[in-house]
Amino acid sequence: MHIYFEKIGWKFRKYIKKVVNQALKYTDNDLPMAVVTFSFMNENEMRNLNNKSRNVDKVTDVLSFPMIEMHYGESLKSYLKEVSPDGNLYIGDVVICPKKAKLQAKEYGHSIKREVAFLALHGLLHLLGYDHIKHEDEVVMMHLTTKILNSLKLERK
Repeated sequence: MHIYFEKIGWKFRKYIKKVVNQALKYTDNDLPMAVVTFSFMNENEMRNLNNKSRNVDKVTDVLSFPMIEMHYGESLKSYLKEVSPDGNLYIGDVVICPKKAKLQAKEYGHSIKREVAFLALHGLLHLLGYDHIKHEDEVVMMHLTTKILNSLKLERK
C-alpha cells in the first residue's frame, strides 16, 4: 500500500506506517496498488470538516473519507475493477486532530504515539468496511484494534 502524508511530521509517520502495514496483514488486505492518505488538521479545521461532512459542530479526533464503499468482510481484491488509469486503487483519506489526540492520550494515560496509532488504525478500519454503529460490529472492530496495537507493543496502559 502507498501511504501519503499531509502535515504529519516524521515522528508520527513511522507509527502510522507500522499500524497500517499490520492492519493490512491482519485483515488480508495487503494490496500494493492501494493508496491511502493521512492528514493532520488543527482544531478549527477539524471542527469545520466535521460540521461540513457530518453536520456535527464540534472538534473530533478522527474522520475517514472512503473512496470506495467497502463492507465488513470484503477484501480490497474484490475492488480491482476500481483501479484508476494510473494503476492505483484509491481507498480514501483519514484526518486526525493531533491536539485532540494529545488530550486523549493524557486522559487515557498513554503516549501520544499510541493515541495517534490508534486513531490512524481506527480511520483505516473504517475505510476497510469496519464500523461500530451496532454493538456486535463495535466488538469486532475493537477486538481487531486491540490485537493489532498489542502486536506492535502499543498497548493501552
